[in-house]
Amino acid sequence: MENTLYGCDIVSMQDLPLSRIQLILEAAARLKEQRTTHLLANKIIAHCFFEPSTRTRLSFETATLRLGGSVVGFSSDEALSIQKGETLHDTIRMVTEYADLIIIRHPKEGAARLAADVSSKPVVNAGDGANQHPTQALLDLFTIQECQQRLDGLAIALVGDLKYGRAIHSFAQACMLFDVRLFLVAPDSLALPESICNTLKKVGVRFSFHQSIEEVIPKIDILYMTRIQQERFSEVQYQQVGKQYILTPKMLSSARPNLKILHPLPRVNEIEVGVDLTPYAHYFEQAANGIYVRQALLSLLLNKSL
Repeated sequence: MENTLYGCDIVSMQDLPLSRIQLILEAAARLKEQRTTHLLANKIIAHCFFEPSTRTRLSFETATLRLGGSVVGFSSDEALSIQKGETLHDTIRMVTEYADLIIIRHPKEGAARLAADVSSKPVVNAGDGANQHPTQALLDLFTIQECQQRLDGLAIALVGDLKYGRAIHSFAQACMLFDVRLFLVAPDSLALPESICNTLKKVGVRFSFHQSIEEVIPKIDILYMTRIQQERFSEVQYQQVGKQYILTPKMLSSARPNLKILHPLPRVNEIEVGVDLTPYAHYFEQAANGIYVRQALLSLLLNKSL
């Protein structure tokens, strides 16, 4: 298959038509099986994390190092010239001179798009505010395909903070390319943004709104849990909303045998630890798959052919 990703930016799931997603998933499957080590030899990857990250940053670093690449960058903006007043534009303009590809995580929506506009090198969005997290959506798709052996014909529940969750936004956009049925489980104050719902309708994705996890569990193949972000609520509101969306082992008694539970992590209290011991828990395998998907993406962006 032709590598149409060479030299591209990955800022949003809208940058990825179905053919490119299939290319990434196929490359990730090969890399997971073959453990190739040379595809980023002599390449320098800039990891520009302006806000905290554990899994995304470390999986990108692991992906880079396992493929023979080198890493430069930072994990916060505390020691940067931004503290002296330097603009993001100028920071990215200079980092472009130091590396072959830039990975950026930033607290402000649109920062990754600005970086892509400024840089002459490929830019990968590792999360920009409450906007997008495309590589998370890609590893979600890879994990679902691996555990369900398909991406079409599935019933998927999205639970928790659907309003501000950038992983959910990217995943919902990815679902527009497949034949899936979505169950949206969230308080009214954290419902999926209307703009995304309108696009889902436009492309023919079936979805419905629900208030409880229990009512959808018997109907679904994938339960995608997310964290209710405490900082969005008063303490009283959080206690009311947070307790409504806690998954317990008992709630899984009516689950389909093939059900798998995903979560972009970190979790707080929305999945009880006892769920980890059930055959449905799949979020740690999901996180581990981030290495292979990011290996595939970096390799495709920096090599004309694999």
